[in-house]
Amino acid sequence: MSDASWDQALVRELRGRMSGTVFGREDAGYESARELFNSAIEVEPKLIAQCRTPEEVAIGVAFAQRNALELAVRSGGHSVAGASLSADGIVLDMRPMNEVAVDPDARTVTVGGGALWRDLDRATESHGLATTGGRVSTTGVAGLALGGGSGWLERKLGLACDNLLSVDLIIADGSRVTASEHSNPDLFWALHGGGGNFGVATSLTFRLHPLPEFSAALLLWAPDDGPKVVRAFRELLTEGPEEIGGGVIYLTAPEEDFVPERLVGSLACAVLVTCMGPESELREQIAGLLALRPAGSLIMDLPYAELQSMLDDPPGYRNYWSAEYLHGLPDQAAQVFCDLANEMVVPSPSQHVLFPWGGAVARGEGVWPMSNRSAPWVVHPLGLWEDSADDGRARYWAHAVREGMRPYATGATYLNFIGDEGERRVVAGFGEENYEALTRVKAQYDPDNIFHRWHNVRPARPVGLSG
Repeated sequence: MSDASWDQALVRELRGRMSGTVFGREDAGYESARELFNSAIEVEPKLIAQCRTPEEVAIGVAFAQRNALELAVRSGGHSVAGASLSADGIVLDMRPMNEVAVDPDARTVTVGGGALWRDLDRATESHGLATTGGRVSTTGVAGLALGGGSGWLERKLGLACDNLLSVDLIIADGSRVTASEHSNPDLFWALHGGGGNFGVATSLTFRLHPLPEFSAALLLWAPDDGPKVVRAFRELLTEGPEEIGGGVIYLTAPEEDFVPERLVGSLACAVLVTCMGPESELREQIAGLLALRPAGSLIMDLPYAELQSMLDDPPGYRNYWSAEYLHGLPDQAAQVFCDLANEMVVPSPSQHVLFPWGGAVARGEGVWPMSNRSAPWVVHPLGLWEDSADDGRARYWAHAVREGMRPYATGATYLNFIGDEGERRVVAGFGEENYEALTRVKAQYDPDNIFHRWHNVRPARPVGLSG
């Protein structure tokens, strides 16, 4: 049987077992189903199975193993490393499982494994409730939360994983497992940053918090003003309340009414400040930044879910990201950060970002697998560009940022922010002790390493084996 005939036979067999749509390479709709946020990923799986139920997920997991197909799981498709696809393998596309159920009395929300953050945020907003999500609305809830879950509300509410109450998974042997504080607590611990290494999340439940008011400010300056802007932002986030978040973002200035024409299309230094309170409170907090006379400003009350949708990164661009945790932000580090923005591809949707941590993020140090949560700052070169001729330049810039910030870095990183940077970086994301503990959990739930497309935690070897 030819390879093409074998592929078609696989498609027919799986279609006979599932009610959801199964795409082969020759099918209309395959290319659309394969499309990812990062257009630089050009991987072609043999099959894409759009799962509608946990039972169909279990069928897909068993089918992959029976036919020796590498397995990938897709929710939002935002993995910059391309973990949502598998070359010549099978993709379990979770997007049809995007249901959301809010319990306003218990202040919880339960979502399907294919839900996006816009699904969750819109559903909880009508109840005046929220939880920390990603910084854009199109990211998958499962992928972001299981990998940690950094977002605008984190300084007050913690990371997304800190608000995780339970997860239902299909594990490698096809069984359905619930992980919570009281059920499989070892697995529950591992899912707080360990990503997609342990199974396919079919349902996740989160704690919600009251968020009756929300406001945000976007302030722009010429790039040369960056060092003094970073220093003012550092003062705000060092002394301000945990309800204040945001970041310094070098970007290509957009063509908007509040942006001076002289900045449009060129490099600019922006500050986004988010506030879990009204505009009046926000203006009081950002008085020091406003004293620096931004060239453009937009300050308003708005629903949190609306801000999330306003900041969506455009799909269809080539992507390359990285990140470093910083143990501090002295003036020299601020200057180096600002200087490195000049290497970014401009014009493009790329962003050169400095995020503040602290608050509830730091209080989670040592509780879950992520290492160095006490780091007060995170640098995140977020490269997005259109022309493949800029691939080398964009990657060089990301590497230059890491190298330039190395004197101020802790050595750890947030794995959701990086691509494939090798096993040492994976270990750095957890720390050696946590990584070793994760390998033991991995050996219990996925001993054959079926789930390895995310930053892989390899299963621990049985005692007595060597070599």
